[in-house]
Amino acid sequence: MSRLFSAYVMVDWSAAAAPRTGKDSIWIGVIKRDIRFRPTFEAHNPAIRAEAMKLLGEVLADLRRRNERALVGFDFPLGYPQGTAKALALKSPDWSGMWAFLASNVVDKPTNVNNRFAVAAKMNRLMTDQPWPFWGCPANDAQRWLSTTKPTADTSGLPQLRRAEKLTQGKGKAGAKTVWQVFGNGTVGSQAIVGIPRVKSLADPLGDKARVWPFQTGWRALKPDDVAGLEAVFAEVYPALAEVKAEPGEVPDRAQVRALCEHFLKLDEAGDLGAAFGPKGDVSDDDRAVVEGEEGWILGV
Repeated sequence: MSRLFSAYVMVDWSAAAAPRTGKDSIWIGVIKRDIRFRPTFEAHNPAIRAEAMKLLGEVLADLRRRNERALVGFDFPLGYPQGTAKALALKSPDWSGMWAFLASNVVDKPTNVNNRFAVAAKMNRLMTDQPWPFWGCPANDAQRWLSTTKPTADTSGLPQLRRAEKLTQGKGKAGAKTVWQVFGNGTVGSQAIVGIPRVKSLADPLGDKARVWPFQTGWRALKPDDVAGLEAVFAEVYPALAEVKAEPGEVPDRAQVRALCEHFLKLDEAGDLGAAFGPKGDVSDDDRAVVEGEEGWILGV
């Protein structure tokens, strides 16, 4: 069976407000084939997001010159719980409206200084005029529409977890966290706020040569014909789904992106990766519509 991809690019993102390397920083893992067509892994640890984006652009450009297609995974949500876009009263009440909203509101400077807490507060103001559903920030960033701790009351009516996140509970230490928490250890809320505009900036210039899964591909198993002519498929990944065994002296974050690259390579070579892009078992039309239109999914869940 033909492989879907020639290369696998996995990104462990960070919303840090200052340059950082090593543990808890941005790591980019890449598996591509060498001149003998053997899969070879390389890792990068850029200190700032601007540098990471430049590097990702160069990786994709190099693969394009080699006529190779990449699976590009990011370890943060690419969608929000059902009803978020509607609560924001966006013109396009779907994933594309959310992406456009974030791209127009997030300021992420070359120093890594960013306004993620102000954006979370703005979304709270627009959705509920209360300090929820988003919560969590340093004391200096607290204000009427964003609190340092989880509010005792949340009358937004929005789900705490997306459908895919509910299925991760019990896998890993505690399962995927809610996108509403934007500060604290292991949170993904800030990563999504500053990360989604960056994914958009990678995908948009590629036009019809790229697809964001499952929004633009459908939530279904993919076959070689479905990705023919594409240069990249962007997807959300969850590091806890791959077995990670760090090598001696290896930074855990580096080990995670390596394990993810190896995981998807093995699935692809076995002819099993295509099925991972679709649901496991039957799903309702309503669930499919929400996954494809707003919430997205985690590859492999």
